[in-house]
Amino acid sequence: MNSRENLKKTLNHQQPEHLVLDFGGTGVTGIHCLAVKNLRDYYGLEERPVKVVEPFQMLGEVDEELRDAMGIDVIGAYGKGNLIGFANNECEWKPFISNWGQKLLVPEDFNYTMAEDGGLLIYPQGDMSVPPSARMPKTGYFFDAIIRQEPIDEEKLNTDDNLEEFGEIDNDTLDYWERTINQLSASGKGIIASLGGTALGDIALVPGMNLKHPKGIRDVAEWYMSTVMRPDYIHSIFEKQTEIAIENLKKIYQRIGNKIDAAFICGTDFGTQDSTFCSPDQFRELYLPYYKLVNAWIHQNTEWKSFKHSCGAVESFMPLFIEAGIDIINPVQINAKGMDPRHLKNTYGKDLVFWGGGVDTQKMLSFGTPAEVKKQVLNNCEIFAKDGGFVFTTVHNIQANVPIENLAAMMEAVKEFNGNF
Repeated sequence: MNSRENLKKTLNHQQPEHLVLDFGGTGVTGIHCLAVKNLRDYYGLEERPVKVVEPFQMLGEVDEELRDAMGIDVIGAYGKGNLIGFANNECEWKPFISNWGQKLLVPEDFNYTMAEDGGLLIYPQGDMSVPPSARMPKTGYFFDAIIRQEPIDEEKLNTDDNLEEFGEIDNDTLDYWERTINQLSASGKGIIASLGGTALGDIALVPGMNLKHPKGIRDVAEWYMSTVMRPDYIHSIFEKQTEIAIENLKKIYQRIGNKIDAAFICGTDFGTQDSTFCSPDQFRELYLPYYKLVNAWIHQNTEWKSFKHSCGAVESFMPLFIEAGIDIINPVQINAKGMDPRHLKNTYGKDLVFWGGGVDTQKMLSFGTPAEVKKQVLNNCEIFAKDGGFVFTTVHNIQANVPIENLAAMMEAVKEFNGNF
């Protein structure tokens, strides 16, 4: 079996020939550009500047060389643009030296200025004539959104303002998706596509970092309050957004068919370390109807599996995710309250694929010993991999300063587990 065949068996809850690995397939299963450099060094690959393929989180390109060295089975298909609003694919690249001294390549429209305190300011769509939309602290390793909320006039709130970035897909973009998917499908790898437009209230998107003059509700705190104070407004946004999204998915499917295996549907987080952001009743009333519509279209018309990202303690939402038609849950934050791997697998493993949960990134991968990392990886693989339904990756992205010894221990553990599969 090749990688894609193993992924398909995994997604259908059948035992694959080996544990399927994803690093770099999505914006939530990626590797920071500094960690990419360290991994390339560890595997003895050619030393060269790493491409920043997602500037908001400063994720590095996991190219074919590194995929082969790590045994990665999944390739990500990303949209032409990024969260800051400029092209990150089919673009020219230019050199850039980060605040931590790493030589990188960034897209041609990665335009920035230095703040007085040494921080880095980046501009929406690369347009430096408008205010910056994100900031990287001088000692930071990724960007934070700059809130550019205009004063709110309740009588003039218009849902179209919060839909500016969710428009009808054009032919140029459809051509891009067709070219991209055709190219990736020749690799024999599994493909997960971040098609865009289906994220409901993802706070990474709410501030509109890709917009020059964002309107509507763009402050994250205001957005969360609006789910309680202005539910009709949020419903109107979700309803129109879902209509647009499904029409766009229809057009994309006409171009790419079933050449992808999974579609990244939404990255909205519903959990904190200890609880959830909203009650199950609010989820059922405000989010569930729209997830159902998107997933129903996917399941009725394609062979794709739907991928939902949510950090935090979301064990109580697992039945709701299943009801919503979600096939895959990520990142499986095993260090959050109630997210015990054995309980999750035994209770929900027949209905949900766990894409993540291989090792805790907050504490273990960053601060544990190599022996502790290896032990946790082997233990989690033993639990999650039984009868398929598990794609190995870390709990969210691999961060910048993770010790290379721990990354090596993680990969050694996966190799050992696959050797005894």
